Amino acid sequence: MNQPVRAALLVALGTVFAGCASHQQSASGTAPAPAETAGPWQSLFDGHSMDQWRAYKGQSMDGWHVVDGTMTKSKPTGDLVTRSKYANFELEIDWKIGTAGNSGIFYRGTEEYDHIYWSAPEYQLLDDANAPDGKQRITSAGSDYAVYPSPAGYLHPAGEWNSTRIIVNGNHVEHWLNGHKLLAYELGGPDWTARVKASKFHAFPDYGKAATGYIGIQGDHEGDLSLRNIRIRELH
Repeated sequence: MNQPVRAALLVALGTVFAGCASHQQSASGTAPAPAETAGPWQSLFDGHSMDQWRAYKGQSMDGWHVVDGTMTKSKPTGDLVTRSKYANFELEIDWKIGTAGNSGIFYRGTEEYDHIYWSAPEYQLLDDANAPDGKQRITSAGSDYAVYPSPAGYLHPAGEWNSTRIIVNGNHVEHWLNGHKLLAYELGGPDWTARVKASKFHAFPDYGKAATGYIGIQGDHEGDLSLRNIRIRELH
């Protein structure tokens, strides 16, 4: 067999084997699952207006301002919530926190209680190096506050921008920080239930149980906080 023909035959055989391997991988269930159907991205802050946000249960919004294209607070003030409710979604927010600053992003929050954290899980926003909550991972930046700890090593220091991504789809929740997946958990699952029972949230019977609710931003703690590039898309 001359060299050109032999080379062509080897290429053809390689294609056939590759196709078989691909089929076997798919049949074994190891191929990637298809992506969830997602709606279009919707901005929750355009850099100019806070019209898509309001105060939680009439709390004060006096401490919140639009500064240089960011949604900013520099003192304790009321918590914010979106005007719309969301069930299954992917949320992205860039945030920068001041020295010893402490805040959080709530999801699926409801308004039947005095405080949103009585109903809503919280993605912790924190200056780990200087805030007291940074002494333990279960209350550090990126944690599911007081329920699931986040790993260290991905947070940018106080005064620098961080990028957060939160996915909530059915009972499945993921926390991401600066391109790294920090944690995942199942709302209502045995592990989650045991952790909540062992936390301060055991006192709140509806904690984390709402199927839909508001996105919230914690405002009542000390420290500067700036937010930008806030957008969300619903998952179906």
